[in-house]
Amino acid sequence: QVQLVEPGGGSVQAGGSLRLYCAATGGTISSYPMAWFRQAPRKEREFVATIRWSGSSTYYANSVKGRFAISRDNAKNTVYLQMNSLLPEDTAVYYCAARFKSSSRTYYTRAADFGSWGQGTQVTVSS
Repeated sequence: QVQLVEPGGGSVQAGGSLRLYCAATGGTISSYPMAWFRQAPRKEREFVATIRWSGSSTYYANSVKGRFAISRDNAKNTVYLQMNSLLPEDTAVYYCAARFKSSSRTYYTRAADFGSWGQGTQVTVSS
């Protein structure tokens, strides 16, 4: 069974940058769409970004478009989230997610579309 691990995260001041990564073990993610979600205290888990299996296409939530970039290295079985111009409202636990099933749609953005999740990593942005 594939496990997703997100060892990154951390604290940064507003305007700063962080890079998260999600490493998969126990199997390959190379044929599957991947995504990042986040959950702030007392809020629902929300979609952040997704990337197709080939890495050729990406899709972002409006709140992070132009500031965040999702990428993947299938040879390393790893997905990345580069976060720039961070805002205090970006503070949340960030989760990596994988959809290990056939995918007919171009993008998947609902948490229910993804069946495998990492443990989450805390990102804190101070003003």
